[in-house]
Amino acid sequence: MRFSGGHLIWLSAWACLTAALFELTLLKTWMVIPWLPLSVIGTAVAFYVGFKNNSAYDRLWEARKIWGAIVNSSRAWGSATKAFVGNQFKEEAASESTLNAFRKKMIYRHIAWLYALRSQLLIPTPWEHISQGKLMRNHIKKRRNQYGVGLLADQITETELHLFLPEEELERLINYQNTATQIIDQQSQDLKSLRAQRLIDDFRHMELQKILNDFYTFQGQCERIKKFPLPRQYGSMSFVFVGIFIFLLPLGMISEFAKMGELGVWLSIPFTILVGWVYLMMELVGDYSENPFEGLGNDIPMLSLCRTIEIDLREMLGETDLPAPIKAVNDVLM
Repeated sequence: MRFSGGHLIWLSAWACLTAALFELTLLKTWMVIPWLPLSVIGTAVAFYVGFKNNSAYDRLWEARKIWGAIVNSSRAWGSATKAFVGNQFKEEAASESTLNAFRKKMIYRHIAWLYALRSQLLIPTPWEHISQGKLMRNHIKKRRNQYGVGLLADQITETELHLFLPEEELERLINYQNTATQIIDQQSQDLKSLRAQRLIDDFRHMELQKILNDFYTFQGQCERIKKFPLPRQYGSMSFVFVGIFIFLLPLGMISEFAKMGELGVWLSIPFTILVGWVYLMMELVGDYSENPFEGLGNDIPMLSLCRTIEIDLREMLGETDLPAPIKAVNDVLM
C-alpha cells in the first residue's frame, strides 16, 4: 500500500466514474468494448512489461553480483597486504611498526575507496526518479528520508573519508572528477614505492596490482549500469501501454459484468481496480528496479556492504574498536 497506494486513488476514481456514466446516463450504447480485443491488448502489454521487468531485474542482479565480487576481492586485498608486505627481500629489516603503518595505510585507503565509490554511484542521473520534476522529486526525497540510511542528513561518506585518508591526501584526491579512480591509482603508486624499498618482490607486486585491476573492473561495471539507463524506448513505452490498457479496462469490464443483471455494472468496479492494480504494480516494480544505485529501498545495500567490508578489514589489522553493522530501517537495508 505504501508503494502504490497513491495510484489506487485515481484508479478507483476512474473505475467508479466509468460505471456511473454507464449506469446513470444515456451513454450505454458506446461506453462498452468487447472483451476479446481488450484481452488481446492486455496480453500484449503483459508481454511487453514482462520483458522490461526481466531487463530491469538483470540490471539489479548484475549490480548485486558486482558488489559481491567487491566484498570478496576486498578481503583478498586485506589478507594479501598483511601477508605480502614484509622484510623477506630487504637487507636492512624495517621495524614492525613501519610495516604495520604501511599495511594500515593501504587497507584504510581501500576502505575510503569503497565509500567514495558508493558516494559517486548515488549522484543522480537525469533519468532517475529524483530528477523527474518537482512532484516526483519531493516524493523521492520523502521516501529517502523514510527508508534511507546515510543518504542525506548524516553525510556518512564525508565522515568516513576523513577517517581513512590523511588530510593532505584527502584534499588532493577529493578535487578530482573521479575520486574513486584516483584512490586506486594512489594505491598503485604506493605499491611501486614498496617495491622500490624491497618490502615486496616482483611477484607480490604483480599480485597486489592484479587485485587493484579487479577493483577498476568492478568500478567500471558499476559505472556502466549507473550511466547507461534501460533504453528509453523500453523504459518509457511500457508506462504508456499500461496507461492505455487501464484507460480501456473499465469499458471492457462493464460490458461483461452488465450481463449479470442490475448490480453487475457496480460489481465491475472492484474487479477493474484489482486488475488495473496488478498491471500498475508490474510497471512500478520494473520502473523502480532498473536503476539499482539511486538511493531507494529497492537498491543494492551498498552502505551495509561497505560497513561489512570495513569491519572485516579492520579486524585483520587487529583493531577491536569497530563500528556497528548497518541495521535495517523500516525493514529496508541500505
